[in-house]
Amino acid sequence: MAQDKYVIPAHLDDPELIGLWTLDEFLALIIPFTWGILTQHIFIGVALAGAGWWGLKKAKAGRAGSWLLHLAYWHLPAGFTGLRATPPSYLRLMAG
Repeated sequence: MAQDKYVIPAHLDDPELIGLWTLDEFLALIIPFTWGILTQHIFIGVALAGAGWWGLKKAKAGRAGSWLLHLAYWHLPAGFTGLRATPPSYLRLMAG
């Protein structure tokens, strides 16, 4: 059999992984766990880490992680996510 000269990767847009988790899932695990260790509530930290990972996994459910950022932009108060709000329609001429 002849070996193909060119190989086309099957997964170009896979997210970067830390161990078995994406960055946002890893942070959902490590932040409550670290809080639990620092406050000497390890079991509560482990439970919150598991709940955070499970909740984030269910919220993403096959969508990209940017879906949650878009949801936060539209439903949280302005400035909460660090994104600038669009100017009101009556200031359209001033915006350029």
